[in-house]
Amino acid sequence: MPTMFAVVDCNNFFVSCERAFNPGLENKPVIVLSNNDGCAVSRSNEAKALGIPMGAPLFKIRDLVQEHGVRVFSSNFELYGDMSSRIMKTLEEFSPEVEYYSVDEAFIPLSFYSADQYETWAEKVRTTIMQYTGIPVSIGIAPTRTLAKAANEFAKKWEICNGVFSFAALSQTQINYYLQQLPVGDVWGIGYTSARTLQTANIYTAYDLIQTSELTVRKYLKIMGVRTRAELLCISCAAFSENRAPKKGILSSRSFGQRVTELHDLEEAVASYIDTACHKLRKQHSVARFLTVYIRSSYYSKTEPYYGNSMTMALPIASNYTPTFIQYGLQMLKKIFKPGVRYAKAGVFLSEITPQHTIQQHLFLQKENNQIGVRQSISDAVDAVRNRYGRSSIGFAAAGIHKKWQGKNEQRTPRYTTHLTELLTAY
Repeated sequence: MPTMFAVVDCNNFFVSCERAFNPGLENKPVIVLSNNDGCAVSRSNEAKALGIPMGAPLFKIRDLVQEHGVRVFSSNFELYGDMSSRIMKTLEEFSPEVEYYSVDEAFIPLSFYSADQYETWAEKVRTTIMQYTGIPVSIGIAPTRTLAKAANEFAKKWEICNGVFSFAALSQTQINYYLQQLPVGDVWGIGYTSARTLQTANIYTAYDLIQTSELTVRKYLKIMGVRTRAELLCISCAAFSENRAPKKGILSSRSFGQRVTELHDLEEAVASYIDTACHKLRKQHSVARFLTVYIRSSYYSKTEPYYGNSMTMALPIASNYTPTFIQYGLQMLKKIFKPGVRYAKAGVFLSEITPQHTIQQHLFLQKENNQIGVRQSISDAVDAVRNRYGRSSIGFAAAGIHKKWQGKNEQRTPRYTTHLTELLTAY
């Protein structure tokens, strides 16, 4: 019997995090906005029923929000990240193998359980996560990841499933019955654009996809589509991995909460983004050789001319040491900065990423070579402090303190689990 996979997916995760600390939001339409309070990135089922689409800009749905009393919140990423960590640690109590797929989703191989234990195991997982965190999850079980994701769709949408749906005991013929009810756009790995393309070939459901020849699927979806089709036919196409592959490029950018005109404010923003990018780099035990900095004004202004520019520089030795990247980043920023422009966004990009243990020293820069170990020790110390006391406990002066350029988060709730001054209080 093939190994079964379970996918554990948090329901409307950001909204569920808000509800976990404010039960008064239950059964009410709720949305959480993206960075800078721009678009709806998480919606309660009640908000979905009102017709609020994923990614809808707030200014386009404001009338709908006001008419139906939709509760609107700014993203509280520090809270969501901590809640995610608690959920993943809870999953580790149920399996020695957990593949973290995203902040609210994980795959688990069920090789440690017998077939008659799958659904009992899933119910116990759901109950425990709810008890520990207050976050509802749905669980799909199947012989492949793609089918597990399909099962999860049914677990979420059909109340009769009580949050768990399994293909484990079904034949391919029985599975096909359910695949006829799954729109092809809801198949894992097939996005909106690909679904529209497939519909021109009369492929509307997951069942239509598996009934189409491999050659035709390859024509429209390339090799990834062929693999998706195979997984829908219970043929597993990817080995299980507890660790996600390191990123080959790391981007850190954000739109400003207000237009920025001063170089000093841009320097703070770029230094802050570099700090974030280097933290991600160290987290995956990597180093980067190239740094790109870019700045731009608004694409959409009808009264101001557009200006955007970028610059890339190679470090002499690949590194993940934040101060080194800040030094190079601010040098580039000064060269591309243009006075008089109202900047809307800035960002940094780290590239030519390699494993940390493969750092190639410089033949003629012995002083730089000697600093590699010292800088790594400093970075480890900074990360250790932040891991224990929070990201805001220690920082770099170049990133500023007040940060007037930061995005809007006017409706952010307290960071209940990570800041002592914002703990939930009872009266």
